[in-house]
Amino acid sequence: MSKANPKHIIVMTGATSGIGAEALKHLITQSNTEIIIGARGNREIPGAIVLPLDLSSLESVRSFAEAVKKHLNGAKINMLVLNAGAQFRSDQRSADGFEMTFVVNHLAHYLLARLLMPYLAEEGRLEITTSDTHGQWPLAPTTLDPDLLAHPAENFSAMRAYPASKLCNLLTARSIATLDDVKQQHITVIAYNPGLTGGTGLGGGSGSGGVGLAIMRPILRFVSFFFLHQLYMHTQEQSGEAVAER
Repeated sequence: MSKANPKHIIVMTGATSGIGAEALKHLITQSNTEIIIGARGNREIPGAIVLPLDLSSLESVRSFAEAVKKHLNGAKINMLVLNAGAQFRSDQRSADGFEMTFVVNHLAHYLLARLLMPYLAEEGRLEITTSDTHGQWPLAPTTLDPDLLAHPAENFSAMRAYPASKLCNLLTARSIATLDDVKQQHITVIAYNPGLTGGTGLGGGSGSGGVGLAIMRPILRFVSFFFLHQLYMHTQEQSGEAVAER
C-alpha cells in the first residue's frame, strides 16, 4: 500500500446483510477509501477486500486481526466498525464453549477491538452497533454476570441473551473511551443504536419482512408518534446510512 497517497481505511464486521450491507453501499462510493470486511466463507464483494472471519471462534478473530495487520503494511485504520450481530434461539455453544449470542455479539468484538485499537489512526473512529433493547422491559437484563452470560445455567433465556450482549457492547464502548491512549490520539468512540429496524432478521424472520413488515411499519410509526418513540421503525437503508456517516 502506497504511503504517498494514504487511503481512508475502514475495517468492518457485519457488512454482508442487514444494515451493514446498506452501510457498505454508501462506503464503497466514497473516494480514496479502502474497505476490509470480515466474513464467513469465500465471499467476493465488489469494492471491498474480504478476509475470513467467524465471530463464533476466538481463534478466527485472532487470525483475522493478524491478516488485517499484515494487509495494512504500516498504514493505519481510520474507521473500525463492529457491526455484526446475531440472536440464537436456543442455548448453543461455540467451539470455545461460550454461549453463541454472547460470543458473537460481544466477546469476539471485544477481542477484535483490543487487537486492532493499537492500529487506529490519530483522530480515527471506533463504532460499535448496540441496541436499546438492553433497557426495554421485560427484555432488559436485571444483572450482568459475564461468567453466567458466557456459560448460562439451565434456565437460559434467548430473549434476554441478546439485550444482555448489547449492553456489554455499550459498556465496552464506554470503557474504551476512557483509555488514555484513546484520549491522547483523539479517537472517537461511538456506541450506535439503530433503533427498531425492520427486515434485519434479528426477530427470527427471514430478513425480508414481506407483507407483514409493510403492514406493521405504518402502525408502529403511528404508535411511536403519539405514545412510544422507541417503536418508530427505521428502514435498513436509514440505519445503514447512519452507520456509514463520517
